[in-house]
Amino acid sequence: MHQYRFLLTRQWVILTLVALLLIPTMIRLGFWQKHRYEERSARNQLVTEALSAKPVPVERLTAPGHAVTRTDRYRTVTATGTFDTAREEVVRRRVNADDEVGFHVLTPFVLTDGRVLLVNRGWIPAAGAQTAFPKIPAPPGGRTTVTGRLMPDETTAASGIKEIKGLPDRQIMLINSQEQARRLGAQVLGGYIQQTAPEPRGGSPEQLSDPGKEDAPLNYAYMIQWWLFAAGVPYGWFVLVRREARSRAEKAGQQSEEPTPAAV
Repeated sequence: MHQYRFLLTRQWVILTLVALLLIPTMIRLGFWQKHRYEERSARNQLVTEALSAKPVPVERLTAPGHAVTRTDRYRTVTATGTFDTAREEVVRRRVNADDEVGFHVLTPFVLTDGRVLLVNRGWIPAAGAQTAFPKIPAPPGGRTTVTGRLMPDETTAASGIKEIKGLPDRQIMLINSQEQARRLGAQVLGGYIQQTAPEPRGGSPEQLSDPGKEDAPLNYAYMIQWWLFAAGVPYGWFVLVRREARSRAEKAGQQSEEPTPAAV
C-alpha cells in the first residue's frame, strides 16, 4: 500500500474531504428538486381539475371573510348583479402577455342580495404617468351575469408585491377582499374573480389568460442530474487516485533503470 501514501499529503487530504462533502450535498439537492417536482406536479393537477370543473355560483365557494382554498383556486364561477364603476379601482404595475406594464381593473360587482364580489376585469395599458387614473372602458350596464376564475386574496408573501402606502387616489398594489370591505363599507366575498365572460367590447380591458402549467419535468431532470453527479464524484476520485498511483510508479521505475556511473 506504500504506493498510495500520497493520499496522506495535504493536497490529497483536501481533495478527498471536498469529495466527501460534495456527495451528500448533491444528494440533498437531488431530493430538493424531487420535492419541487412533486410540488409543481400537484399544483398542475389542481389547476387542471379546477379549470375542467363545471361552473358553479360563486356563493357556493366563498363568502365574506372566507379564504379561498387551494382546491377552489381557478374554479370557474358565475355571478349575477351589477357593476359599480363609481367605486372602481386599478391595480398598479401589472403586465400583460407581452410583459407591458399597465393596470388591472378591479370593479366591485354588487350581487342581487347586496353583497359584493370583486371582479378583475383585465389589463389596460398605462397611458402617460402612472400617477393619473387611467381611462377605463365601461363594463356592461344593468343586471349582468359574469363568469370568471376564483382567486384567493393577494398577499405580499404569496406574490412578492410590496404594499405601498400613499398611492394616488383609486390605485392599489394588492387585491384584498378585507381591505375592500372596509373601503366599500359592504360585505365582500372572500377572494376575487378573474373575469372570462362576457368578453369586453373592443377587447379592452384585455382579459387574463388561463394559468400556464409549471415546468415540473425540468425539476425531475435536475433531480436525476444531481444524483448522477453524486455518483460520479467517487468514481472520479477513484480514477484520479489510480492515475496518480500509476504516474508515481512509472517515475519510480524510470529512476531505478537509470545506469549508475562507473567507478574511476
